[in-house]
Formats: sequence, C-alpha cells, structure tokens
Amino acid sequence: MAHQQDVTEPPSSSGDHTTKIVEKGRFTSARCTCGWRGPARRARSKARSDAAEHAPPLDL
Repeated sequence: MAHQQDVTEPPSSSGDHTTKIVEKGRFTSARCTCGWRGPARRARSKARSDAAEHAPPLDL
C-alpha cells in the first residue's frame, strides 16, 4: 500500500485558492482547494513552482 504524506509547506493562498504540497511515495504534487492538481513530480521545488503558477497573484 502506498504511503501518502502531507508535507508542511507555507501555503500559497489568494481568494478561494489555497495550495499545499502532497507526497505520495517518491512523487510530490501540488493541490488546491479549488480542485486543481498539479502533475506528479520527483522534485519538491517543481511542485512548489506548479503551486505558485496556479495561484492567482495577490492584489497589493
């Protein structure tokens, strides 16, 4: 049985989009509260980049 682990990463949030990084076995992916899922990656940095690209920019 594959082990799934939520990794504590600073979430990227804006409006209704809150992303998190999830590990499953050797792969890591980004997930969002809107239902979006990024592709499985071997590098956490790539998953974090996917999450940052998905989340809309913050209005300052």
